[in-house]
Amino acid sequence: MRFTRYCRSLLSTPAMAVERYTKSHQSGADIAMVDLEDSVPPARKEEARHLAEEFFALPSAKLARSAVRINTLSGPDGLRDLIAIARYRVKPDLVLIPMAESPRDIEIAAGALGADCPETEFLAVVETPLGIEHAPAIAAAGHRLRGLVFGSADYAFAVGARLSWDALSHARGRVVNSARAAGVEAMDAPFFEVSDLVGLRREAGLARDFGFSGKIAVHPRQLALINEMFSPDEELLERARRVVAAGLENGRSVTVVDGVMVGMPFFEASQRLIEQFDPPRPDVSPHAHHAHPSPHAPHRPQDHAPTDPPTHATEK
Repeated sequence: MRFTRYCRSLLSTPAMAVERYTKSHQSGADIAMVDLEDSVPPARKEEARHLAEEFFALPSAKLARSAVRINTLSGPDGLRDLIAIARYRVKPDLVLIPMAESPRDIEIAAGALGADCPETEFLAVVETPLGIEHAPAIAAAGHRLRGLVFGSADYAFAVGARLSWDALSHARGRVVNSARAAGVEAMDAPFFEVSDLVGLRREAGLARDFGFSGKIAVHPRQLALINEMFSPDEELLERARRVVAAGLENGRSVTVVDGVMVGMPFFEASQRLIEQFDPPRPDVSPHAHHAHPSPHAPHRPQDHAPTDPPTHATEK
């Protein structure tokens, strides 16, 4: 398992639901997203583009990464979305590209946003048979692509499969493997039964064990559980602290912690875990000069690396 605060959870808000914008930012999701695609009827696409600009300009937008899901780039609305986003006075942190089927989709988005949105990153939604087949190439489509998102509903419909974990396990495994091979994140599809938190816990646990970084929420009530399932527990954090302490004491040479031989990969993975998830502790000592880094610090390139220590000495 590997953990990150970059994309444990994502909550979508329809662009037309302006009254829900602030609540979306305040929801606790790692990524708060405004949707221009499925939730907006065709006749109101232009209005939605105009309204969505405010999603990124609100003061509350600083509470989470702000994202926008555009329309598919196989049609004109996706291109119109990108042109509008490039003109927004406040740019989104992320653009979700639906129905991604080749690296060309990422290239089109990068070209359209160009220098107007130099810091905006991409998530590619893989949700068609062709997208699954081309997932390795999509995942390696450029430095602005930060992850793949599995779209279970559209994929299941396209291949005639049941919307169940077992029926879609091959597609899920291909998404995860493609993402990890390219050094990017992988997010799992939503669990659509809003009131079934037991089922959500089970599926989120399967997704985490499969190697996914996080999961999409279809309702705010799902967020706390999703964030919990894709975060290390206190036992894992405490072990990471012991590994880091042992590394400091032994000059990062091979040593034994809790009966397990550990070396440099363990020290580095444990340090990354602490940096992201160990809350800062006030140090009352007048001689203290160091504090734990904030778990809310901006993401850095090492977010792509594993953040939990391997459980066996031979793991890398």
